[in-house]
Amino acid sequence: MTNKLKSEKWFGEKNLEGFLHRSGMKAQGWPENLIKDRPIIGIANSFSEAVHCNSHLRTLAEHVKKGILVAGGTPIEFPVISLGEFFLSPTSMYLRNQMSIDVEEMIKGLPIDGVVLLSGCDKTTPAMIMGAASANIPTILLPGGPSLRGDWKGQELGSCTDCRRYWTELRAGNITQSDYDSMEEGIYRSAGHCMVAGTASTMSAISEGMGLTLEGAATLPAVDSRRLTLSNNTGQRIVEMVKENIKFKEFLTKESFHNGITTLMSFGGATNAIIHLLAIAGRTDVKLSLEDFNLISEKTPVIANLKPAGDKLMEDLHYAGGVSGLLKNVEDLIYKNVKTVSGKKLSEIILNAEIYNDEVIKLKSKPINETGSIAILKGTLAPKGAVIKVAAASKKFYEHTGKALVYDSAQELSDNIDNPDLDVNEDTVLVLRNNGPVGGQGMPESGFLPIPKKLLDKGIRDIVRLSDARMSGTAFGTIILHVSPESYIGGPLSLVKTGDLISISIKNKSLDLLVDEEILLKRKKESKSTYEINDYKRGYGFIYNKHILQAEDGCDFDFLKA
Repeated sequence: MTNKLKSEKWFGEKNLEGFLHRSGMKAQGWPENLIKDRPIIGIANSFSEAVHCNSHLRTLAEHVKKGILVAGGTPIEFPVISLGEFFLSPTSMYLRNQMSIDVEEMIKGLPIDGVVLLSGCDKTTPAMIMGAASANIPTILLPGGPSLRGDWKGQELGSCTDCRRYWTELRAGNITQSDYDSMEEGIYRSAGHCMVAGTASTMSAISEGMGLTLEGAATLPAVDSRRLTLSNNTGQRIVEMVKENIKFKEFLTKESFHNGITTLMSFGGATNAIIHLLAIAGRTDVKLSLEDFNLISEKTPVIANLKPAGDKLMEDLHYAGGVSGLLKNVEDLIYKNVKTVSGKKLSEIILNAEIYNDEVIKLKSKPINETGSIAILKGTLAPKGAVIKVAAASKKFYEHTGKALVYDSAQELSDNIDNPDLDVNEDTVLVLRNNGPVGGQGMPESGFLPIPKKLLDKGIRDIVRLSDARMSGTAFGTIILHVSPESYIGGPLSLVKTGDLISISIKNKSLDLLVDEEILLKRKKESKSTYEINDYKRGYGFIYNKHILQAEDGCDFDFLKA
């Protein structure tokens, strides 16, 4: 080992501080020969019983430790905040930046020479990468992996694509409450995150595509015994990276971000990933913009046949060849000469990749979507951008103009959406505002607006829906999200009135409010919003409201950018 270890300052010096540090390790049973003159490897563990997706991470950590010891290092496991969508209020996104600070400061503050990040549910992965990028020591990400396929009455279920789909059918009266209740025990059959192309799967796939994980880390099922082997190998490799002094930012280059975006588009992944990638890039010297996503999307076919855009699940993708197989089929669209944490270049990984099922990993000539998994729209309604998952939208709405039906809050929408006298038809553009980073206090995943029951009863299952909110990557439909600037801070969305015409064009990448500028100026002068947020007077919420950035800047805090 040629580089001086950070941990030597803690454990190698013969003074009072060194005495105390060594005695603290010995109090936990570590002998002298495992404390001094060895790389100390941190294991940042986002295990939590409040996050079922991450409930198996303690087991993975034990196998990471075995690998670290075998390779000549000493492991120190420590907890970090864990973020899950099921229980956290107002939304896990509200706490993503706090988790990134937690990870960064623990890495900086502890006597560790390298770190393994144990992530799972969707916000834990970008938060950990953001924090580790800012800390910049040798780092490997080890995601927890997807849950096993869901099962219900002989059908394969994908959470929570199918829980949303059947919720719609429950509202339409096509299944009973008892039917819906019976899904609860089968939709998740194991630990692990959602097994569709939701945000957790998307961020794991992107991470592998960027070279931040070992091969197979994104797709191998959470409870597959081979993930234990992967954990052991991760532990061994991080020790090697410390010895080689390979810092994390070496894998966060413009080329690796390009590969990450290409992975996102070919995967048919979650729109949330755009916000997260922008935030991660903001912790580096890499300049990433919304235009980068459009440029790559236009060239990249969707070839992963995964729900919600397709009909397969993450388990299927792993058996078909995983992320390396996916990238093999789009290798002409990526930078292959980039380094990965495995020690191999991406070209080597792709060269050895095999595809075992072309119904899951499609050929470029037979894609799910020829181009444009996700599109960035701009126009008078979204001067700073908006996002639509084209691959999960109805083609008949790609070019569309319709009258707005506007709601100022999710509660107002919920209270009225099933009114049989609602003035709504298939051409209506359903609008929800005040759910952006500030107005929504965390930009909740409320963008999956329900179809009005009046339309459900007519057999209609999709209309154009629009908001400044986010939506789960498991959701589907013609849904425009992340409208920026958000309505709460005075963006054009705040001026829309029910009955206004809104125009969307996927071809032109445009989103426009068809109202004369003079009328809008008059509305702006006369506007008096009745929508109020619980304005935080102290604590983290106070920091959040003062420093949160908009969607096009990744919703990071302004003081955390590089």
